[in-house]
Amino acid sequence: MIIDKSQPIPLYFQLKTHLLEEILSGSFGPEGRLPTEHEMCELFGLSRTPVTRALSELAAEGVIIRHRRRGSFVNPHWLRRPPPSREIRLLVPDGPWEAMVRRATPPGGSFSVATVPLDSLLQAVRQAVGEGRAPDIALVDSVWVPELAAAGFLWPMEDLDPDWFELEYIADFLQPLAELNRYQDKTFAVQAEADVAGLWIRRDHLDDIGGEVPEDWESLAQLASDLGRRPGGARYPLVFPGGSRGGETTTYCLLALLASNGVQVISDDLITLDDPRTVAALRFLRRLLDQGLVSPDVVSYEWDRPIRMLAAGEASLSFGGSYEGRTLATMTGIGLQRLTEQFVFAPMPAGPQGPAATLAGGMSYAIFRQAHDPKQAMGVLEHLLDADALTRMARDTGQIPPRQGLALAVGAEVPFLADTVSMLNRTVVRPAIPAHARVSSQLQSMFGGVLTGRFGPAAAAERTAELVGAITGLDLA
Repeated sequence: MIIDKSQPIPLYFQLKTHLLEEILSGSFGPEGRLPTEHEMCELFGLSRTPVTRALSELAAEGVIIRHRRRGSFVNPHWLRRPPPSREIRLLVPDGPWEAMVRRATPPGGSFSVATVPLDSLLQAVRQAVGEGRAPDIALVDSVWVPELAAAGFLWPMEDLDPDWFELEYIADFLQPLAELNRYQDKTFAVQAEADVAGLWIRRDHLDDIGGEVPEDWESLAQLASDLGRRPGGARYPLVFPGGSRGGETTTYCLLALLASNGVQVISDDLITLDDPRTVAALRFLRRLLDQGLVSPDVVSYEWDRPIRMLAAGEASLSFGGSYEGRTLATMTGIGLQRLTEQFVFAPMPAGPQGPAATLAGGMSYAIFRQAHDPKQAMGVLEHLLDADALTRMARDTGQIPPRQGLALAVGAEVPFLADTVSMLNRTVVRPAIPAHARVSSQLQSMFGGVLTGRFGPAAAAERTAELVGAITGLDLA
């Protein structure tokens, strides 16, 4: 009997041990999918509590990977590589990336691709490194690169292939994002794609009221008000992630709004957040909520809820990123080629003391120092970043290819890409600091605190600037 309820050994531990044995023996097949919690309850005659704990502990230990709505899967990277294996292991966020990576890898090699949800990707990377089983290559948010580099986890690109670095990377890759992947004068990752932050607008709602794309904050507030009065219009016309549940997307949107009023969190190694222009931006956000144009519930929105509301017609306007174009195209069934027929994506409207602006970011490929064969991994990385692979990526996802020539060429084919590429000339980037994740958490707390009324705008800006200074060790301007 697999589970013996008469034994003093906890039921969850018996189940966890059994599942480990099954995983090591390869019992779950090539896809590595485990039974659902409900199926395990029936199979082993257990209640939900021990089953949930067994799976949670296996996930925490990196043995399995859990995907919302898809189930639990064996982590292929948890199993040790049998010598003399030349398998290259890649870790990517879920979504389109696994299929694109598999299609771009060079023929004849041995590859293992693991996927994890984007919101748990950084934790998965940290855990894998700590346990000595880091992937050879991982696709990570570019703002994490300084942290991973400062911890000594990554290989500098110029050390692995100096010729490719000079002739390909320096000569052809988009420079606005280069600093995101640098730390102490070395480049520790290469951009896989670029995206920009801005304002999404439903074109049909805009046409209903004869409205125009807003150029400044006041016209944005007026447009939201007009859309709210549209017959059959949404109660709250403007949506965005406004708290910690939105994660990095909350920070992404907030920093774009601050940039549109001339604010950066860090400038010239000084904390510049505690500024009247920051206070003005926070007051503007609170005013939108007080006027009934934004729901108080935005503080609890997950990162993808606003764009899903926009796609469903439950909202008319949304702060967000260009990377959400694929979600809109899929949910509405119109495809990326026709996306601009139904949706407008524009820079963040100008504040009283700044220009219309956008924030640039994106995902980057990094090679880990624990890589089985770093030179071989670099060769694979070069395949992932060649012109054909990046062109397919841009056409499939609507995200900007990081090579300058390709960005213009593919933009000529896809109208949405042409719009986002043109926004790169007014972009700012997030601070390239090792402590970004902790700084980002404080910015999310500031955003949510103002919207809930927990802090006034001036007090929130001052308090957050002091906390960012304590985290980074930088002085306040």
